[in-house]
Amino acid sequence: MTEHPRLHSIPGGRDDRPRHTEPAAQPEPLWREVLGERLRTLRREQRETLVETAGRAGISPQYLSEVERGRKEPSSEMIAALAGALGTTLFGLTEQVADELRAHPRPLFARPSAPRAGATPTLMAVAA
Repeated sequence: MTEHPRLHSIPGGRDDRPRHTEPAAQPEPLWREVLGERLRTLRREQRETLVETAGRAGISPQYLSEVERGRKEPSSEMIAALAGALGTTLFGLTEQVADELRAHPRPLFARPSAPRAGATPTLMAVAA
């Protein structure tokens, strides 16, 4: 494919970046994603359909499907209704999700710590 005479790639653009051979670090999962996976696992362990569980929770099967896929962030009332429909409590479900989040590998970067009391600021300069 030939390039249009007036179009050209920008130096330093996406195509000029070096290709990393290392696998990218997995991003930390979101609460709603882990919650959805847990809800789906509980539902499947009970051999229930989306329609059955959603009916007991008082929501639509479509909404439950989106929650299970981590696409929707349900309210605490909705989470409690789903927990009850699946035979557990809000506390029990929250504990299970927290355990799964704890088991996930931590990101490689560390959060910057808050400045200590009495610490003086450090001025840094970078020369080009």
